[in-house]
Amino acid sequence: MIALLLVLLPLITGVATFFLRKENAAKKLALLSSLATMVISILGLTLFNKTELLQFSADWLPGLGTKFDIRLDGMGQLLCLLTAISFPLIFISTWQRTYKNAHNFFALMLLAQAGLMGVFLAMDALVFYFFWELALIPVYFLCSMWGGEKRIAATFKFFIYTFAGSVLMLVALIYLQTQTVDHSFSINSFYQLEIKNDIQNWLFVLMFIAFAIKMPLFPFHTWQPDLYEQSPTSTTMVLSGIMVKMGLFGVIRWLLPTLPSASFAYGETTVAVLAVIGMLYASLLAMRQNDMKRLIAYSSIAHIGLMVIAIFAETQLAMQGVMIQLFSHGINIIGLWIIVEWIERKYGTTKFSELGGLAQKAPVMSILFVVIALANISLPLTNGFVGEFLMFSGIFTSKIFTYQIVITAAAGVCIILSAVYMLRMVQKIIYGNTSAITANATDIGFNEKFALSIIALLILAVGLFPQPILDLTQTTATQILNEANILHLLKK
Repeated sequence: MIALLLVLLPLITGVATFFLRKENAAKKLALLSSLATMVISILGLTLFNKTELLQFSADWLPGLGTKFDIRLDGMGQLLCLLTAISFPLIFISTWQRTYKNAHNFFALMLLAQAGLMGVFLAMDALVFYFFWELALIPVYFLCSMWGGEKRIAATFKFFIYTFAGSVLMLVALIYLQTQTVDHSFSINSFYQLEIKNDIQNWLFVLMFIAFAIKMPLFPFHTWQPDLYEQSPTSTTMVLSGIMVKMGLFGVIRWLLPTLPSASFAYGETTVAVLAVIGMLYASLLAMRQNDMKRLIAYSSIAHIGLMVIAIFAETQLAMQGVMIQLFSHGINIIGLWIIVEWIERKYGTTKFSELGGLAQKAPVMSILFVVIALANISLPLTNGFVGEFLMFSGIFTSKIFTYQIVITAAAGVCIILSAVYMLRMVQKIIYGNTSAITANATDIGFNEKFALSIIALLILAVGLFPQPILDLTQTTATQILNEANILHLLKK
């Protein structure tokens, strides 16, 4: 029942919001809905041992071998919690922003939340695909209707990339369904498949491209910086904080256990090389940026690359590091975007060269900005450090990679580069003399202080006490690795 409520609540309130003509009413309903969803998600954590309350299954399309099967496990709990926490923070921090046809904007935001929840809950491949599309379609309209001057070109590129990836994934899922014993889309049936290695390789390519586009992974990343720059910032928070996790989640949940031999074959070569290239490439580009939006976009690509390598390392340490980093990266990146949104709304620019000296005028914002920036470069005692330490440990001890020392060293270089470009951004914006734009600046308002303070507390809480999250995800990580390893041995 908890799982069903996490989907139904934002879905129903999203549809209802379409009929509210007053902006204030639409804002309030969206905020109340997101707060209620957060309460339900937290309630799910307290009922973690009562599995009957965390799942829902019903006949959907029996002729196609699919059931509406959703369930909360450890990884699902964590990502649903991230989604549930993020939306209230997004709505609160952007409360002062006005939108044309605001009821449509907030309705689409809630529908996107419903889609994201469904993706993280789905235990049936066709249900997973349905929610995958449900999450993407509202975002397309949000970006194309409320974005910047070049939004049409950016959203068109986004649509072409994601549509092509979705079609490829659907083809692979349909083929896998035909090979199951009971001809169903059930996740358990997929995990029990025994497919020849050459066919696995083709299926892996079809599914991995779809997930790589969503992450995004080099060279499928080119839609991301443009879309992040042109989208309304609240939508960018959803894209970078939560939606990119869909690709990583898909690899862990559906790809690794279903196609283990292909995952082993591609993981140690093609995927690892692409991830390392992407990390170095994105880090170097981030160092050259003069715009906050584009810098954060490229930094996200670099962080995602490390998580991809850790997934294919297939060790317990690396897998749990990825799971905790999925949550931590989402929290940190949304914090950065909240600051970007405030700066853009207040000063009409996000360029370093036009800002400066904000520490003198906005001390609270400056302190919170520094905390989030330090978490983003994985300073010890912050949430970013825990996940990245586990991932580095898991990658270094992995028996999958032939050159794990080289891969670990390359990833380490990217961490150093992240410190360079993040601290450079902090220096340019906060320190130095004020510019013509920031000469009469004031500090952030109560809404931004509240949202950023919650994020800062989460950064410190996870950094100092990560064990509850590790306990939550341990069973899921073990199960995923066992499924992949057992099936791989059977097919050798």
